[in-house]
Amino acid sequence: MFYVLIGEDAPGTLDARMAARPAHLSRLEALRDEGRLLAAGPMPAIDAADPGPAGFFGSLVIAEFDSQEEAERWLSDDPYVRQGVFAQTRVHPYKKVLP
Repeated sequence: MFYVLIGEDAPGTLDARMAARPAHLSRLEALRDEGRLLAAGPMPAIDAADPGPAGFFGSLVIAEFDSQEEAERWLSDDPYVRQGVFAQTRVHPYKKVLP
């Protein structure tokens, strides 16, 4: 089943986000290579493709896992979580309808 994984950035963590980004992307690329990644990306804090120093509100990942518990474990081991970028995380089941 697919799950939506949402992480909301803590204030003032843009530098930590950028430092952890390569390891974060590596984990996403592994999901992609396994055919389990539907979508992933950051959510800018302002209405701009490049938010600059405003940074990001958080990140969203939609990926396939065997259970919600597995998705939660995967997210808890993410570099953004381990480096304190995310102040809050959530995982929800997701049913893809379109396209």
